[in-house]
Amino acid sequence: MVNTEKRRKTLTAIVMIAPFLIAYATVFAYPVYKMFALSFTDAPLVGEGQWVGFDNYIRLFHQKLFYTSVWNTGYFVVLTVIPNTLIGLGLALMVVRLKGWMQSLILVLFFIPYILPVSVVTQIWKWVLDQQFGIAQFIIEAFTGGRVSVFRDPIWAMPMVALVTVWWTNGFNLLLFIAGLRNIPHDYYEAAMLDGATRWQCFKRITWPLIWPVTALVLTLQLILQLKIFDQVYLLTEGGPFNSTYVLLQLVYREAFRSNHGGLGSAVAVILFVIIVVVSVLQYQLLRVRER
Repeated sequence: MVNTEKRRKTLTAIVMIAPFLIAYATVFAYPVYKMFALSFTDAPLVGEGQWVGFDNYIRLFHQKLFYTSVWNTGYFVVLTVIPNTLIGLGLALMVVRLKGWMQSLILVLFFIPYILPVSVVTQIWKWVLDQQFGIAQFIIEAFTGGRVSVFRDPIWAMPMVALVTVWWTNGFNLLLFIAGLRNIPHDYYEAAMLDGATRWQCFKRITWPLIWPVTALVLTLQLILQLKIFDQVYLLTEGGPFNSTYVLLQLVYREAFRSNHGGLGSAVAVILFVIIVVVSVLQYQLLRVRER
């Protein structure tokens, strides 16, 4: 009787998790396996190829554009991950003090960019930063003494792509931080105020330690998302000028879809996959150490 009940529970569990396992294997596990397998062949984008071992990786490591794309991807991550997180936290600390319809209105205004398609976002910023009639050129002109075609300038291009990305994605970080701040009991602040604590001391001793798990989550999500940068770069600069915004996913696109080198494109994708896994795991572990 006991064995029958145990088998029934086991069968029920298998039936319950089977849809997820099938979907996971179809959508993620098999494509990842295929990506690794193709990276060791000279296959075109569609079709089988001959086994070439590590030739694709050796070819990449002798390619200057590969190192340029790695550097640019890292540069973009530096420009976006920590600033995006800090801006989201700062905005959340201000918005959470608002009440009623005012708070809802501000949240909607900040979250609207996040639900816009990337094509709309990039078109908006092309207008805003246009050298001839862009309204942001008045600000740029005040600092530089002249108008700048920002997406055609090697110095300005990547920071501007980062600015567009932060503006576009910060609404999601804002919501996560507000959810975390709302979970902090107000009694803690009242007790601290009775003891004579300043606002900075309340933030340092109460808010920051209790909001740290959310901060770690936001940092990890941002790192993974920004390492996969492609859309904004492709639509705003196409990797230029002079490859100053050329990133790893753009190299995948070029080799696989434009040059029909599926094996070489898969090798780039494998390297990016390994970078994302290693960096995100290391960051998560470091953040856990900080939390303790």
